[in-house]
Formats: sequence, C-alpha cells, structure tokens
Amino acid sequence: MDKREAIGSWLSGPRATAEDMGADFGYRGERLGLPEEGPGSVASVGRRFGAIFIDWAMAALIAYGLLSGRDLSATNTWALAVFLIMSLLTVGTVGSTPGKRLLGLRVVALDGLGRLVAWRVLVRTALLGLAIPALVWDRDGRGLHDQFSGAVQVRS
Repeated sequence: MDKREAIGSWLSGPRATAEDMGADFGYRGERLGLPEEGPGSVASVGRRFGAIFIDWAMAALIAYGLLSGRDLSATNTWALAVFLIMSLLTVGTVGSTPGKRLLGLRVVALDGLGRLVAWRVLVRTALLGLAIPALVWDRDGRGLHDQFSGAVQVRS
C-alpha cells in the first residue's frame, strides 16, 4: 500500500476500510427487519435534517411571535421549549412532527412498527432536547434518542 492509499483509507473512515477488506454491512435497516427502499424503509439523513429544520423554524416563529415578546435574545430559549412540546405532542399522537409529515417521514416503534407509547415518546423527546443523543448514530442511522426509546424513523 502506498502513502496515497493509506491516506485515502484514513480519510474515508473505518467503514470504508472494512468494506475494502470484504466486510458486508448490508443496507440501513436490514438488521431491524425493514425494507431497503420505499415505505417503511429507514429515513434518509437528508430528509431527517430537512424535517428538523422545518420543525425548528416553526418553533422559532411561534416563540418569536407569541412567547418572547418579539425579543430575539429570548426567542431561542422559547423555541427549544416549543420544539420539545411540539415533538412530544405530535409524535405521541400522530406519529410525526409537522416537518416529518411534510417530508413523508414518521416515527414508529420497533416492536410491531406501530406508534410509540407515551413513556417512549417522553424518553425520546427528553433525549432529543439534549441534542447529543441525536448526533450519535448507529449503523442503521438511528440516533441514541431513537435507540433508547425503541423507535426508528421511516419513510411513510
């Protein structure tokens, strides 16, 4: 192996190196028994980021217009509270936030792929509010908040 290959494997990360050595990781969601494509497959990272952007923008608008007295410095604190309440209520009742709904995503329980029960929605929302669990993913693309609550985000 020359220096360029060694640097390329380092930049590509451990997964690419393992795949080059013959490891087969399968597709995202295979270990969970989900289809590779179409409805019920694991939601893509792009759609999930788009959904959270839409949800945060809605929360910020609500916070700015109704709760912060049109004070920009107070808006973000209120926006987090609105975002968490919105997530708790909408995921708990209809299985998706407004942003997820717009982008064709939903949050389902792994045990039966139905809607999450109330305590799981509460755990998921509390961890989502901490942000760090949402940034740490497994190879199926599930954040810690989804793993601890027994949930997965799928395409509708």
